Amino acid sequence: MLSNDSSSSVDIMLQNPKKALIKMSIPLIISLLITSFYNLIDAAWVSGLGADALAGVGFFTPVFMILVGFGNGLGSGAAFAISKYLGEDNKSKADNASVHSIILDIVVSLILTVILLVLLNPILNAMGAGQTIGYATDYGVIILLGSVFIIFSNALYGIFRGEGDTTRPMYAMIASAILNMILDPIFIYNLNLGVKGAAIATIISSIFVILILLYWFYVKKDTFLRPNFANFDFKRGISIDIIKVGIPASIQLLNNAFFAAVFSALLTYVGSTDSVAVYSTGWRIVTIGTTPLLAIGTALISVIAANYGAKNYKNIQIAHRYAMNVSIIIAVVVMILTNVFAGDIASVFASTGSSVRIAPELTAFLSWIVIYYPTMAVGVASTYVFQGIGKGLTAMFQTIMRETGFTILFAVLLGVVLGYGVWGAWMGIVLGEIVSNNITMVWADWQIKKLMNING
Repeated sequence: MLSNDSSSSVDIMLQNPKKALIKMSIPLIISLLITSFYNLIDAAWVSGLGADALAGVGFFTPVFMILVGFGNGLGSGAAFAISKYLGEDNKSKADNASVHSIILDIVVSLILTVILLVLLNPILNAMGAGQTIGYATDYGVIILLGSVFIIFSNALYGIFRGEGDTTRPMYAMIASAILNMILDPIFIYNLNLGVKGAAIATIISSIFVILILLYWFYVKKDTFLRPNFANFDFKRGISIDIIKVGIPASIQLLNNAFFAAVFSALLTYVGSTDSVAVYSTGWRIVTIGTTPLLAIGTALISVIAANYGAKNYKNIQIAHRYAMNVSIIIAVVVMILTNVFAGDIASVFASTGSSVRIAPELTAFLSWIVIYYPTMAVGVASTYVFQGIGKGLTAMFQTIMRETGFTILFAVLLGVVLGYGVWGAWMGIVLGEIVSNNITMVWADWQIKKLMNING
């Protein structure tokens, strides 16, 4: 059995899934909140350039989500494979999987960069960027040129999560966020680079994260896993394990980007580019509010994968139900706080220049959108169950069902067919999430019981 001090996180995942879930979730919540906050700070600084600049960056958001999606997706694939092998008590295979993951990250990121650079203008035009396209391309080209760093930094987190370590990635993300917050006003205003400055600050911060993570792996060498390229031994099975969760997870998030693009186009049709600015800014705030739910779900992948590898299926059920209960409590609290302070939150991001005109609509958006938070609590935990047992395609289908299926369907029905406009589009998100999240919860519970019955 794994017995040295560095393996304690793996032991906890196998012996006490509730404790492991909380132990991993807290640093993840802090990490993701920090990331969300500095994305919001980006938006706050950019808003000083005017509503068009804010909308332009908003139009690029779906493309940015593709980059982050592939990074997070490949990270989820690495976390699944590594945790599964550690649950099987096969550390050498887990070490080899970490090298496989790094190589896959680099290859995918380079391919993706070329494709998105070629397609950037057609994508922006298809979304209806209009007069804001100059801002969108100024910001987007720089981000895409540095996209290998964005994808690689996000994917490296998956290796740490695979061994149950979410604390050190938290430190790296905090350092990166502080750097980004310092660089934003310097590049945007002091150096007079505008939205280009915000993009440059983001890339520099991503590079900084990578340097910190690689320092722990290759200089300090005090991580449990050893991603040593000298001992790399290509194994098709390892690549398949990473890909079968990583690629569907990436497509899941790619679908989220597709949804954001379609929804932005819908808002332009039933409203205006101001509605897109409201949505892109408001969604950053939604991301902060739902961060604890995503963090718990992310931690759940490793906890479930380790127990799946060890064939401890009862622990999978325990972890899933505990994750849902904790998430529901958090979701209800965040829902109430966001609704009560919606106006105050909106004023932070719409208080200067032409951005002031979107404040009332942003307040309304935040007041209504929070209705679905409690159902997201069960939906996220349930989708991540399938990633944790290697059923990445099922998890991907559930996400597509939620976003492209129910949510867009209800948004078009309420916003266009029934004529409720922008408000109807928002409520389409709410109804789509409520319906699909409950379906996913029932599905996950059935899948876990099926595993337990097979195991006797």
